[in-house]
Amino acid sequence: MAEVAAPRILYLHGFCSSPASWKARLLGEHLGTAGLGDRFACPLLSPVPLAAIATAEALLASREAPTTLVGSSLGGYYASWLAEKHDLRAVLINPAVMAPVLLAGLVGTHTNFHTGETFEFTREHVEQLCALDTPAVTPSRYLLLVETGDEVLDYRQAVARYAGSRQSILQGGDHSFTHFPELMPQIIEFCGL
Repeated sequence: MAEVAAPRILYLHGFCSSPASWKARLLGEHLGTAGLGDRFACPLLSPVPLAAIATAEALLASREAPTTLVGSSLGGYYASWLAEKHDLRAVLINPAVMAPVLLAGLVGTHTNFHTGETFEFTREHVEQLCALDTPAVTPSRYLLLVETGDEVLDYRQAVARYAGSRQSILQGGDHSFTHFPELMPQIIEFCGL
């Protein structure tokens, strides 16, 4: 009988972020300390949506193991699209449910929070986000984590969008998701590690 490959986590960071985000680093370090560092991947995603998706899909294609997506903000929007397309489970952290609408107001020059690299976010990129909209979601595949104090996104949009999914709605906090350290065990358990 063939041995089943160990589960893995693919972390998708948000807009203007990177693998150096505090959540990505914390989760990666926690898994590393537990001897599971080889089961975690967090690529640097392009600010171009279709290029970001191509990077994630290349990593998914290279894995024999079952993979759970963990997406933060825009990464949560991407995770939904990938989860539905590839029949995966996903943890969504303060996801950008209405990413095309939100980011349409951010067309222009931006600087990555961690790398310092500047880039142009264009109308074409907004159109790419529209093409990645998921018309319907399968609630059973998601763990939704939101904070009511998110100053960037209205958490109620995510609660409504993922109705029927496993949800943790935490009072206060902000867009960075301040409760992340205490919820890591729940995330890891959901991911099957």
